[in-house]
Amino acid sequence: MGSIFTGLNSLILRMDWLSDLVYRLLDSVVGMDMQTRVAQSLHFFMYDVIKIFILLSVLIFFISYVQSYFPPERTRVILGGMKGIKGNIMGALLGTITPFCSCSSIPIFIGFTSAGLPLGTTFSFLISSPFVDLASLLVLASFFGFKIAIVYVVVGVLLAIAGGTIIEKMGMEKYVEEYVKEGKISDVPLEELTHKDRREYSAEQVKSIFIKVWKFVLIGVGIGAAIHNWIPQNIIENVIGSNNPFAVILAAAVGIPMYADIFGTIPIAEALFLKGVNVGTVLAFMMSVTALSLPSIIMISKVIKRKLLYTFVGIVAGGIILIGYLFNAFSFLLI
Repeated sequence: MGSIFTGLNSLILRMDWLSDLVYRLLDSVVGMDMQTRVAQSLHFFMYDVIKIFILLSVLIFFISYVQSYFPPERTRVILGGMKGIKGNIMGALLGTITPFCSCSSIPIFIGFTSAGLPLGTTFSFLISSPFVDLASLLVLASFFGFKIAIVYVVVGVLLAIAGGTIIEKMGMEKYVEEYVKEGKISDVPLEELTHKDRREYSAEQVKSIFIKVWKFVLIGVGIGAAIHNWIPQNIIENVIGSNNPFAVILAAAVGIPMYADIFGTIPIAEALFLKGVNVGTVLAFMMSVTALSLPSIIMISKVIKRKLLYTFVGIVAGGIILIGYLFNAFSFLLI
């Protein structure tokens, strides 16, 4: 059974056949010397770009079909009747199955808050949503394996639950801007879509997400190829390797100013991982890029006051750093 699963993972997610095909194309058709760094960089770039775009197109279509059952209005209705830790758990879980990045999650956060949802629930959703969705889970698995991908999702959900719970216990509702709390959300009828409507929605999602992320994918894969083939391993090890006790903090700090979709971040993380950077350091970088990007922090600063903003950033950043060090300490269980 294990060998069958490994074979399917190699064929469908990792696409080893595609790696071999690109290698033969560059070697036999183009006539490149595959031992050179230029050829290896080109192979890394072509293979990762094609693989990510194939996975994105197929996975987003099928997963968007499922997500069509959870529009913002329905998500708000589901969360509306839940309070306390139950609401935080549901907010975090719904965040993982709804297709919102850190910036697009913020208008949803405003809508939820205006509708009177508990602040802890909305923040659990806000923290969880950009970390990972079902499509990126499978893309993560194709690069790092299911064990690391699943643990990444689990710790992201736990951080979202903990963050929402802390904010709720601190009673920080007064630090939400008044215009957000006073906004009126009317009940929107939840129209039932036909199968044709859902297929059209899924196809539109593929197109929309592709337009949003293709530049990030190309940039991310380009940076990953450069790291993998041009930056000496000893430099990477000295900066963010196991020899540097502050590697996790540095990786998180470097990730925050960046703005990239998780699909553009994964190739950079893959290159660092292949260079021997500890898995916790790699994941801390990914989490900080996706959950605490500078544009999303600027956007949320317009809807919450400074004390709540600093609390939110502090909880998420602290959680990411803690998770990174825990991953590094127990990485032998994952690799």
